[in-house]
Amino acid sequence: MTADSNDSRPEAPQESQVSHESHAPRESETGQPARVRQKPSVAELGVDLDTVEWRRSGSQPGAIEVGFVDEWVLMRVSGDPEGRVLVYDHAEWEAFLDGAKKGEFDDALTDVTA
Repeated sequence: MTADSNDSRPEAPQESQVSHESHAPRESETGQPARVRQKPSVAELGVDLDTVEWRRSGSQPGAIEVGFVDEWVLMRVSGDPEGRVLVYDHAEWEAFLDGAKKGEFDDALTDVTA
């Protein structure tokens, strides 16, 4: 995504940010930088993934599954033999949904199928 001076949406997080770190701090209403909060790993959350209510993007192998646990959004690929799970905060999740609704990822599908 290219930066636009009128576009206030955050850039897509890097892989290291997606799994373990929060976005860069934003200024609070007082002008002071916000505190950076480390994101937990799934192990640190202490969540039994078998008890999470997962929502699936489809029934095919490789479907995306999303689960909501407290203030965190968990995402995984069904059938992933390594069982990897990404952890997002709600601000990251909302930014992703906003981008998907606006078609920001439409060209990615074209690139894969071309």
